[in-house]
Amino acid sequence: MDVSRRNLLNVSAGAAAGALAAAPTAAAAAPLMSALGRDATQFGVRPGSPDDQTTNLQRAINDAAKARIPLALPPGVYRTRALTLPDSVQLIGVRGATRLEFGGGPSLFSGTGTTSVSLMGLTLDGSMIALPARRGLIHCERARELRIVDCELINSGGAGIWFEQVSGEVQGNVFRNLASTALVSFDAQGLLVAQNTISGTRNNGIEILRHQAGDDGTLVIDNRIEDIVAGPGGTGQHGNAINAFRAANVIVRGNRIRNCDFSGVRGNSASNIQITGNSMTDVREVAIYSEFAFEGAVIANNTVDICAIGAVACNFNEGGRVAVVQGNIFRNMLTKRPATSQAGDGAGIGIAVEADAAVTGNVIENAPSYGIIAGWGRYLRDVAITGNVVRNADVGIGVSVTSGAGSALVNDNVISGAQNGAVVGFDHDKRITGDLTLQGAQKFAQLAIGSNLVR
Repeated sequence: MDVSRRNLLNVSAGAAAGALAAAPTAAAAAPLMSALGRDATQFGVRPGSPDDQTTNLQRAINDAAKARIPLALPPGVYRTRALTLPDSVQLIGVRGATRLEFGGGPSLFSGTGTTSVSLMGLTLDGSMIALPARRGLIHCERARELRIVDCELINSGGAGIWFEQVSGEVQGNVFRNLASTALVSFDAQGLLVAQNTISGTRNNGIEILRHQAGDDGTLVIDNRIEDIVAGPGGTGQHGNAINAFRAANVIVRGNRIRNCDFSGVRGNSASNIQITGNSMTDVREVAIYSEFAFEGAVIANNTVDICAIGAVACNFNEGGRVAVVQGNIFRNMLTKRPATSQAGDGAGIGIAVEADAAVTGNVIENAPSYGIIAGWGRYLRDVAITGNVVRNADVGIGVSVTSGAGSALVNDNVISGAQNGAVVGFDHDKRITGDLTLQGAQKFAQLAIGSNLVR
């Protein structure tokens, strides 16, 4: 039976849901599954067998791919070693009931230069067998139109998925108990990572990376990511929910992030990144980071409760510039970062920016150090801090007044409960002025301190 790809996806999703509802046995499910295309059992594949199924599974995969029709895997456990994904293969299981247990090799599934590959409704159990470096249970390079949907990847001895130069989508999957990162993508060619659930990884949640800085455009949206451990240690490379490195035009939107050793979202040299509408709790370093050689960052409409610093757009010394930090809520900042952070790194801060940035309409509450900081030493240029609410901070707003520092506007903010000054000038981490909002306070030509409400 020849089924178009579009119709197959609609039919297979409904078939999988119905099969689960009826809790079929492998034998009862076979007629339904075979109606969608090839049935793997026709090739000697035996679900539930204690024997290795690799040879027969690969034969079934190759045959179905050559015929360009789906291959159905009925419910049951399949013990297998490494399998290759050829062009046009579509593997369909019953979600939660079709389980492939990995017996060893560089990856469970791998494909190079493939097109139109789909994996749906499969549970891939890595058995905690150690994988080689830079490998995942699923490993694909130079693949086009790849779809991994409604699968479960568990107990991987490396990454869950490792992509290089891949386009397609990873949607609605579950990743649990992984020795490394759930999904690593290098040099994406148009990738959607959406509505996945990731928990219990020992490196990062999602990594969007490029070998050289350039356009990437990956969409990371509506995922749930929690319990991310910085297993290898480091000073921020690990322990993050979402990392973007050298990847321009990445959108990180609507994700729920909880319990990370380091950051919720970390953009390193990632220009034009948009980090919007995310909800984060208990991220123990900088919750939202845009750092090093970036140009353009929008950090907007996020809510963060418990972090060392809410949001940072920094490293003007490396070319980091142009940012909007708007409409966020940052609450309950911690007094220190993780023990493995860089020595001397600050904490207890709501927002920190350096160059060509607008900070507006944010609410910051309970910041043991600063509500907002503008500049670091002479690295300050053209910053506007307007219309924010800062409550219960040691210092409401700090502005660098070091020799050589650029200009800043501080106007129309509400600053309540700042114990050691509403607006204070500083040199790096040293306060060198009193409250600049007070009548008769020292004036600085590069600062415009406007009509802020101080209580």
